[in-house]
Amino acid sequence: MYFGVSKDTDATVSIFEVSIIGQRYKGFHPYKMDPKFRVSVPTNWRPANGATLFLLFSKEHEMPVVKVLSEEAYNEKVELIKGSDLTPADKNKKLGKLAMLCREVTLNDQGKLLVPKDLSEKANISSESEVVLAGRGIHFEVWSKSNFDRVLEIETADEEDDDLGIF
Repeated sequence: MYFGVSKDTDATVSIFEVSIIGQRYKGFHPYKMDPKFRVSVPTNWRPANGATLFLLFSKEHEMPVVKVLSEEAYNEKVELIKGSDLTPADKNKKLGKLAMLCREVTLNDQGKLLVPKDLSEKANISSESEVVLAGRGIHFEVWSKSNFDRVLEIETADEEDDDLGIF
């Protein structure tokens, strides 16, 4: 775990946790799911040959999505739960839920990710349909094109708070 330190103009010092993974996955890329529920992963997003990835079924903005986590990103989520203020029983529930909802996968030799049919269908993705791979910094997501279009509209809406002046 790494920590950063910032000093405000009023000499207040703040310590904050910094992800060791960084912002690896950036941008979004339209693709087509093949008949076997495989999708190509951008070359610069591909892990080392044979490296494990974790598929995590989730929801964003109340829409289903498949999150793709590197082993480091998965372990970071585990450590986040372990380091939380939850009771031991609640930590075990969260850790169990994370483990249950994840599936271990690897990319094939052509750099394609197999998203199992049942998981794809839960995320409203069918074979040979248009999908979008969206970078989220420490992980990326596999969206149906229609749901991604809605997410993009929500997340780029004018009323979105931008206190930092980034967007």
